[in-house]
Amino acid sequence: QVQLVQSGGGLVQPGGSLGLSCKSSTNIFSFLSMNWYRQAPGKERELVATINNGGKTNYSDSVKGRFTISRDSAKNTIFLQMNSLKPEDTAVYYCNAYSYTAYWGQGTQVTVSS
Repeated sequence: QVQLVQSGGGLVQPGGSLGLSCKSSTNIFSFLSMNWYRQAPGKERELVATINNGGKTNYSDSVKGRFTISRDSAKNTIFLQMNSLKPEDTAVYYCNAYSYTAYWGQGTQVTVSS
C-alpha cells in the first residue's frame, strides 16, 4: 500500500519562505505524476504544482515564480519550496501521487500571517 508522509510547513510572516517534503513508501517513478494541492478554509482543493514522471513541472498561476516543486528520486521524496509567501497562501497543503489511482499525504498546515 502506498503511503505518503509529509513534513514541513508551519507559520511564517508575509514575504517569508517555507519548505514542504513528501516521502513515498514506493518508487516515485511508479507514478505518472506527483503533485501538491492546497485547500483553504471554505474553498475547494486546488492543484498548486505538478512534476510528471519525465520531470516536467507545472504551476498554477497563483504560485508561478514563487513556488518550486522538485524531487529526490534516491529518497523517493518530492519537495515544495515556497518563497515570497502571501497571506492568501494560507491553507492545508496535500501531497498527491497519481497513477490512475490517487494517493494522498496527511496534509500540512501553512499559515502566512504577521
